[in-house]
Amino acid sequence: MKSPVPDQTPSDGEEGEDRTPLLQRAPRAETAPVCCSARYNLAFLAFFGFFVLYSLRVNLSVALVDMVDSNTTAAENRTVNECAEHAAPIKVLHNRTGKKYRWDAETQGWILGSFFYGYIITQIPAGYVASRSGGKLLLGFGILGTSVFTLFTPLAADFGVGALVALRALEGLGEGVTFPAMHAMWSSWAPPLERSKLLSISYAGAQLGTVVSLPLSGIICFYMNWTYVFYLFGIVGIIWFILWIWLVSDTPETHKTISPYEKEYILSSLRNQLSSQKSVPWTPMLKSLALWAIVVAHFSYNWTFYTLLTLLPTYMKEVLRFNIQENGFLSAVPYLGCWLCMILSGQAADNLRAKWNFSTLCVRRVFSLIGMIGPAVFLVAAGFIGCDYSLAVAFLTISTTLGGFCSSGFSINHLDIAPSYAGILLGITNTFATIPGMIGPIIARSLTPENTIGEWQAVFCIAATINVFGAIFFTLFAKGEVQNWAVRDHRGHRN
Repeated sequence: MKSPVPDQTPSDGEEGEDRTPLLQRAPRAETAPVCCSARYNLAFLAFFGFFVLYSLRVNLSVALVDMVDSNTTAAENRTVNECAEHAAPIKVLHNRTGKKYRWDAETQGWILGSFFYGYIITQIPAGYVASRSGGKLLLGFGILGTSVFTLFTPLAADFGVGALVALRALEGLGEGVTFPAMHAMWSSWAPPLERSKLLSISYAGAQLGTVVSLPLSGIICFYMNWTYVFYLFGIVGIIWFILWIWLVSDTPETHKTISPYEKEYILSSLRNQLSSQKSVPWTPMLKSLALWAIVVAHFSYNWTFYTLLTLLPTYMKEVLRFNIQENGFLSAVPYLGCWLCMILSGQAADNLRAKWNFSTLCVRRVFSLIGMIGPAVFLVAAGFIGCDYSLAVAFLTISTTLGGFCSSGFSINHLDIAPSYAGILLGITNTFATIPGMIGPIIARSLTPENTIGEWQAVFCIAATINVFGAIFFTLFAKGEVQNWAVRDHRGHRN
């Protein structure tokens, strides 16, 4: 029966709702102090968790350079040395006690890409489980499992390529649950006007993990041997797991030491944004153009991100011709810039919304455009400056740094449009966004059999084109407000 009172709620597609600044929607409670708060303690523990996570993910990119027999690489990959040897004479001898393997470029591509075959499987299931049962244990055991498997990497390499590929896929299974689980936790912990800050802090750990892992892996390979790379980071992951289980709770209600004032502040800020229905509205969710705008942006951004994450050490060695020690440091420089940009952009985004009354949609669009088109421009420029080492490193650094703006753009838009289902939404978008990690390194390696500058120009131009397309699509179709389907009860009424 039709209700005698017409529904005055704007439809999901109306722009008027998206343009309304969040501050004007409802009065909000006074902000709880930041210092020693439970929500910021969660952010910093998550920060170190993702630091460990990305250390475990990227250490193979550097170690692989030292694991492969250089004679095999030279003979089978037909590398053309267009750039002069850059490395200065080394006074300390490179430790070469680590075992070498005869893996050609195609085999290396499969090894680097195998992680994502496991990673893609657990995205959506993890989001669903975290939304129903909480993300604390899921995220904790995901990182613990990855850490334990990492300890067995040298043993798997001795067994052969198949064993190593299978082990990396298992590591991917463990890491695949982490981002959906964290998003699900933030749906209960992050006040709307602090989302950019809290999420940028927690996810910035991934960039700092890359910053530390790449040079540290290079140092370990140079002075010790590559096996210790996996032992060190695996043990650090196990230590983090103990702290996570001891100090973290799924929700403010179950936290043992949170102040009553902070608990009330968080719960009151989320009161009108969460759904009361138990079942997941799969059909309207999958029909939502706002969701697909994030999918396209996430896929496009990750194409560039994963191409550089897995192959930048190879580019530094084979084209710019840095040695293994310099390689690790210079491969890390771009991610240091990205880490700083993520932290600062999170502060800026929330200030624009809270103090300047910018709408959520406006902030997400602007930050996504800067974080995707900017990197595309400098990535192409890096490919066309030839053997100018300084400019190459500078352009790659600027490209990756600007990508940090996306952490306050499309990356957290899931929480804007459907806080109750943020973990599931991230599982969906990250499933599509994992595809570049699976096929990107393989395509890039197939396009660079001789490692010439021209071949790498093609790799960078493809990545830049995909980035620009994703930025435009997100700008056209993104939303900034909670969607109707995300807050309706089981009778179809908006809460």
